[in-house]
Amino acid sequence: MNSEKLKFYYIPIFIIILAIGAIVYFAPKIWENYQNYNTTKDSIKDKTEQLEKKQAQLEQYKKEEAEQAAKEQKEKVSGKPFYKPIESGLDKESVITGEFSEILQLIRVNKIKVRSISYDYDPADDNFVKGASSKYNVARLNMEMIANYANYDNFLKELYKHEHFLDIQSVEIVPYKKNKKILLINCKIKLYAQK
Repeated sequence: MNSEKLKFYYIPIFIIILAIGAIVYFAPKIWENYQNYNTTKDSIKDKTEQLEKKQAQLEQYKKEEAEQAAKEQKEKVSGKPFYKPIESGLDKESVITGEFSEILQLIRVNKIKVRSISYDYDPADDNFVKGASSKYNVARLNMEMIANYANYDNFLKELYKHEHFLDIQSVEIVPYKKNKKILLINCKIKLYAQK
C-alpha cells in the first residue's frame, strides 16, 4: 500500500524535479540574455547620444552652408563680379596685374599723369583678407596723380562703371598753387581678384 500512496506523489515530484532541472538549465541562459540586454541597452543609449550630437553638428553645418550660399548669392546679385585671371596657379602679384593694367589703361585714356604708385598686397585690415584669403587676392594702390578737373571727372566715372569689383578707399584732391585748373590727387584703391 505504500507504493500506492507513493504513486499519488510521483507526478508532483516529477513536476518539481522537472522544474528544478529547467531552472538549472535555463538560469544561465536567462542571466546571459539579461546581461546582453543591458549591454545592448547601454550601447543603444550611447549611439542615440552620438546620433543626437551628429545631428546637431549636421544642422549647424547646414545652417553655415546656407548662410554662406546666401552670402555668395547676395554678392552675385548686389555687386560686380571679381576679376578672375585666365590662367590659374599664379602668385598674387601676377593675379592682380591684369586688374591693375585695366586701371592703368583708364588712366592713360583720360590723360592723367601718375607721379607715383605704391602697392600693398593683402593688407591686414581688409575684410576679404581676414575672412576669405584663400579665395581672393587683394592689392591696395596708393597713387599720386596730376590731372585737370574734366579728365579726373571722366576717370572717376569710368572707374565707377568698371566691370570688376574694386574699392575706392579715399581720394584727396588739392588744386595746384600756381595753376588752379590742375589737380594734385592722392587716391587709394583696393583691387580684388579671385585666385
